[in-house]
Amino acid sequence: MSEFEKMMLRPDAPEDDPEKERVIIVAVDTGSDDADASLDELALLADTAGAFVAGRLIQVRDTIHPGTYIGKGKTDELTLLAETVSAEKIICDDELSPAQMLNLSEKLGIPVIDRTVLILDIFAAHASTGEGKLQVELAQLRYRASHLRGMGQVLSRLGGGIGTRGPGETKLESDKRQIRERISVLNSRLGDVKKNRETMRSSRMESGIPTVAIVGYTNAGKSTLLNRLTDAGVLSEDRLFATLDTTTRAMELKDGQKLLFTDTVGFINKLPHTLIKAFRSTLEEAGYSDIILHVVDASNEDIDKQMKVVYDTLRELNITGKPVLTVFNKLDILRDGAADISGGVQGISDPLADETVFISAKTGAGVDKMLEKLENMIDSGMIYIEKMIPFDKVGRIESIRTYGKLIEEKYTEEGVFVRARIPDDKLHLLE
Repeated sequence: MSEFEKMMLRPDAPEDDPEKERVIIVAVDTGSDDADASLDELALLADTAGAFVAGRLIQVRDTIHPGTYIGKGKTDELTLLAETVSAEKIICDDELSPAQMLNLSEKLGIPVIDRTVLILDIFAAHASTGEGKLQVELAQLRYRASHLRGMGQVLSRLGGGIGTRGPGETKLESDKRQIRERISVLNSRLGDVKKNRETMRSSRMESGIPTVAIVGYTNAGKSTLLNRLTDAGVLSEDRLFATLDTTTRAMELKDGQKLLFTDTVGFINKLPHTLIKAFRSTLEEAGYSDIILHVVDASNEDIDKQMKVVYDTLRELNITGKPVLTVFNKLDILRDGAADISGGVQGISDPLADETVFISAKTGAGVDKMLEKLENMIDSGMIYIEKMIPFDKVGRIESIRTYGKLIEEKYTEEGVFVRARIPDDKLHLLE
């Protein structure tokens, strides 16, 4: 096999599509990560953005080249590969400096973008709410403000394609002063949105209804699970970052206990810091939950790496100390249809979770078991009481139903005897 054949896309890749932008994906293998797997994910991101991956290249180096990312020799190979496959753009797997972006683009003669620009582009295409669009534009402008030297010259020549959605070409040609002014406006608008979010969050917390934050790697099945639990009607597709906007929906367990489920944006390896910063108020919703529901794609070969990315991102957001129920999803397609819901699957575990469960959000298998575990975790955070409530105070029973769980109520001559569980901070309502 020739060197060019090794660099070309794998045999199981989708067929060429003349309507799509032709790109080559490039990575540097420094030995600290699985570059090949990371490049596979970059290919999925490129496909999500509407591009056709016409070729791929991996450079093995001790460190990333400070001037051209891959070094002179590989740059020459990449130039030939780009000509051979008629590539229109290069996408690098790491965030490039302005100098790397400019130098590589000038040597290749075609635009060069990085993983950060690609992810920002996908977010720009998928953002549907006003808040989401503001957050994406803010992240893009922050990135471009720090890359004006490289992107101003490289991307200003683009007529369209990946990396040009969002703020628009005129923003790319703006100077730093104009970008700073726009960032100031966006921060002000998002400040108002944040206040509204905090008001809604306070209302939910005052309601006393337990909140469950659904987190996980992108395309793990979070939206599919939310739809099954609450009929939320959230877009659910087998692609990366199908949904970006936070959704909160209520459901009621069999025993009458109400729960609020909040879906959050999916995480991914090398999630751009500008996105984390712009989406911080959205991502921090998980920090105000009572329980973290960590949804994992159990069929993915990189399951351990993906779980690590989720936990690392939560730590970066200072979301720690919450009870975690890890849900291993996609049991219906897991390794030749293995479906041992009760005993789990050999080799798959999460030592950082308080509880684990195997389910298929698509078919519903194991979901009842998941809800049972959630119920037990919620109960463990409540205080068990047995109390006689006088007839003139029976309104307090409604407080139990609202904030806790009414296990039994028995009418006697003296009043209503109740057995219940209720949060410690709501005990005063029964005094």
